[in-house]
Amino acid sequence: MNPFEQPSPAEAAAVDAAITSRHSMRAFLPTPIPRTTIEDILRVASRAPSGTNTQPWQVHVLTGAARQRLSDRISAIYANPEELATHVEEYSYYPKTWASPYIERRRKVGWDLYGLLGIAKTDKDRMQQQHGRNYRFFDAPVGLIFSIDRAMQAGSWLDYGMFLENIMIAARARGLHTCPQAAFTQFHKVIGEELNFTPDQMLVCGMALGYADPDAVENSLVTERAPVSEFATFIEN
Repeated sequence: MNPFEQPSPAEAAAVDAAITSRHSMRAFLPTPIPRTTIEDILRVASRAPSGTNTQPWQVHVLTGAARQRLSDRISAIYANPEELATHVEEYSYYPKTWASPYIERRRKVGWDLYGLLGIAKTDKDRMQQQHGRNYRFFDAPVGLIFSIDRAMQAGSWLDYGMFLENIMIAARARGLHTCPQAAFTQFHKVIGEELNFTPDQMLVCGMALGYADPDAVENSLVTERAPVSEFATFIEN
């Protein structure tokens, strides 16, 4: 589309549908995704804006044996409490101290998910097992790992978020789904070893990519969003 032309109602509706139909899936079908499709998604996503066009994103696409090998290694550590305790995130994704309304939103999505799966609030073992599915990319055929140069600062991390969102929206436009995964950050050392990171590379997050399993009850979870009136202030004078 010519960037100076107004989009047609159908074009606008297609963009809106890709955005609003995106939500994190936690169960995928094994259906392979062609490399050309992954490349198309990344090509489109690379149009994300970045300060002075720095384009700070680095993407590692894992399929087949490579994806399985990383999943097996992390899952083995996750199942060993003593070894798990030695793996710590390089950066804090979440706040050190939670406050309202964020803590209530966090708790609600957790309990809504566990409720769908029939996991009781006291069933710590099943909670741990469910969380551990992150490290299998929820059985998606494609696992994406994202890294960034350590020299880049906060602005580049903001740019990175726009790139990640573009991937998720471009995936939806092709009938695919995703699940962005901060859960991988705890295992940055393992991931760095498996993917041959240089000392200058820092893990950002992971992401599952594939066709969502329509029969998986957990995929019916659609989280709520606050109304515009709750987060937007209109200043006219």
